[in-house]
Amino acid sequence: MREYKLVVLGSGGVGKSALTVQFVQSIFVEKYDPTIEDSYRKQVEVDGQQCMLEILDTAGTEQFTAMRDLYMKNGQGFILVYSITSQATFNDLVELREQILRVKDTDRVPMVLVGNKCDLEDDRVVTKDQGNGLAGQWSCSFMETSARKKIMVDDVFYDLVRQINRSMPDPKDRKKDKKKCNIL
Repeated sequence: MREYKLVVLGSGGVGKSALTVQFVQSIFVEKYDPTIEDSYRKQVEVDGQQCMLEILDTAGTEQFTAMRDLYMKNGQGFILVYSITSQATFNDLVELREQILRVKDTDRVPMVLVGNKCDLEDDRVVTKDQGNGLAGQWSCSFMETSARKKIMVDDVFYDLVRQINRSMPDPKDRKKDKKKCNIL
């Protein structure tokens, strides 16, 4: 079974832990308890393949930036989360993405841009067009989710697994093309 290292990043209070726990345990965590770093494992089936997801739920606060380089280096796919109720959390993702690309020394990595808290439409500050626009600039997927209502939560993680499969095919899945030569 193939393992995937997924990293959930974003500012404090955007719902990174709520999204992750909703995906892994189907529970909505109401209270905000700042995370330092939590790791979760969940076995899922994506496109007929069994997958073991190792999900790293990271700190949103600046004091843990030293740890960021390490999990950015080891991560295969990234979920960048902002709250649709906060423009600042949306703006913060530009620097986070630049840091990921710098640490991984590449110009493209499997990534999903996530506008969380879409159930709070009345408090919306960041438009869907802004999310789509940024995802377009970055050539990545974009989804709006609600951890509270479990809207599009699973889709985020499955989409990221599919991106990883496209960008880094499993070496075990490659069929070796062996040509037989008949020597007469």
